Amino acid sequence: MVNKRKIELLSPAKDYDCGVAAINAGADAVYIGGPKFGARKDASNSLRNIISLIEYAHQFRVKVYVTINTILFDNELEEVKSLIEKLYAHGADGIIIQDMAILEMDLPPIKIIASTQCDSQDLKKIKFLEKAGFGRVILARELSLEEIKEIRKSTNVELETFVHGALCVCMSGRCYFSELAAKKSANRGHCQQLCRFPYSLVDAEGKVLVKNKFLLSLKDLNLSKDLDDLIEAGIDSFKIEGRLKDVDYVSNVTYQYRRKLDRIIKRNPTLEKASVGNIEVDWEPDLEKTFNREYTDYFLRGRKKDILSIDSPKSKGKLLGKVKTVSANYFILEKGVEVKNNDGLCFFDRFGNLQGSNVIKVFGPKIYLNDMAKLEAGMEVYRNSDVEFEKQIKSKPPKRTISVYFEVHESDAGVMVRVFDDEGNDVSIEKSMEKVLADNKEAALENMRLQFSKSGDTIYEVKEVKLFFAEVIFMKISIMNALRRESLEKLDALRKESYVREERKIKRTDHQYPLNKLDYQSNVSNALAEKFYERHGVTSIEPAYEIQTDKKGKKIMTTKHCLRHYLGKCLKEGDKAIKEPLYLVNSKGYKYLLRFDCRNCQMEVYYDPEKTIEKKSK
Repeated sequence: MVNKRKIELLSPAKDYDCGVAAINAGADAVYIGGPKFGARKDASNSLRNIISLIEYAHQFRVKVYVTINTILFDNELEEVKSLIEKLYAHGADGIIIQDMAILEMDLPPIKIIASTQCDSQDLKKIKFLEKAGFGRVILARELSLEEIKEIRKSTNVELETFVHGALCVCMSGRCYFSELAAKKSANRGHCQQLCRFPYSLVDAEGKVLVKNKFLLSLKDLNLSKDLDDLIEAGIDSFKIEGRLKDVDYVSNVTYQYRRKLDRIIKRNPTLEKASVGNIEVDWEPDLEKTFNREYTDYFLRGRKKDILSIDSPKSKGKLLGKVKTVSANYFILEKGVEVKNNDGLCFFDRFGNLQGSNVIKVFGPKIYLNDMAKLEAGMEVYRNSDVEFEKQIKSKPPKRTISVYFEVHESDAGVMVRVFDDEGNDVSIEKSMEKVLADNKEAALENMRLQFSKSGDTIYEVKEVKLFFAEVIFMKISIMNALRRESLEKLDALRKESYVREERKIKRTDHQYPLNKLDYQSNVSNALAEKFYERHGVTSIEPAYEIQTDKKGKKIMTTKHCLRHYLGKCLKEGDKAIKEPLYLVNSKGYKYLLRFDCRNCQMEVYYDPEKTIEKKSK
């Protein structure tokens, strides 16, 4: 029998409830932040909650990965080691890391996954990580389909990629904007999302090229139409971003991707789902009805201009249409669209600012808002809060079950009950009892089928009940209920015992790192990480940005998003006149220098207090 290739859908879990929602909506794995060190300060979870999620997930063979992907300081290393040991002891399937200090620790054989913060866009670095013992590498979002194919051809390590959610404009792990501006490091889980703020673009002569727009705020990623190609390219795990998102978001997005992947798997006999269970959902998923800044496929199929959410970093939701008529207290859309009371609508006013208001009444085609002041005919209206859709998700959350099959046999002493699942887990219990022949054989058999078809509040769905009796006997309902309950509890125990976790013992290696010298962008912030790189041939290591005192002239962001290209001024496309250097200027008058690495098609943002900051005159 040929081993099938497992395809994993990986969903975010802000907390236990979000994790359960993701699992019920069809996730094959979830990732969740630990008590500390999870790169999302506002998405931390107690060890107890993580253990509870692991127990729930493993019933469906769903994996739980815990993020420990901040950079670490020397005084935190023992605490991190202890945390990893506890996670392993309680069944975690893997940890996601960026700090190489963890590879220097004497750890249990837990699977270690290289975060996208490990600069996982370079083939040489990915091959290094594979040889160092990582079980999986999370690829950089900036990679194209062809680059992913090339990585797959040259490696055997599991490959994970983001397919949906918010995009960081900076290459992951190399953004120091928050640390610079607020002393809060993104690499330590304290990102202030300064890329979602408005900036003006100014040239060397002070001319404003773009005024007060969201020049670093990207649209959200949506690769739901590219799953076939990504599977063919060699991706093993498809990751949804969103460890700060709520249950509704996680349920909707996970179920949409579950359906799409299931269709692909169904028509390809070499593929299989990475978990088990039946998903029941009574509503239609819609990615436009959940939080989004409009969608992009980013660089998957080459460079494009239209990747910015330049007018607003907020969610616009789904386009309803253009305004046909506006009166003092209501408006009418050009095309009739069903709108409900309390729906949230938004639009861009004549000055390009996003405005929003709730619907207070709908009368025929007339839609009444709380605030009509800035709405005009011809404007496009979006719905960013669909109360009916949100109500459906909350009132009818996804349900996940395991199919089981009952057999009830007559035995020498009384009855024997057998229950088994599709994975080969099979248990039996026998009960001694006096055999009293049933007065009404058909009624007795029907009652047995009815009682053993029930599953109560368990995760099981009884698909079939078979009865084997030479002479039909009478059984009390209480006895049948007890037999059913005890057999399912025994199956529970067997399923828990039969769960197989992948284990990988990290062995210390000494193969050459692709670079001999590391600057601060390698984020080395402790002695163990230094030791790791030195053993792998690195001769010079600059301390991490976060522990340096002099940040003058440092690059604070590297991005493949290029404002020259966005403006149609790409040097590779001809001589496009523009007066460099260019600066980003925020509302407080602070200036950030832009440099353009055209050879690598990258834009860089720099900070220098003597050159890049000027105060507005009062």
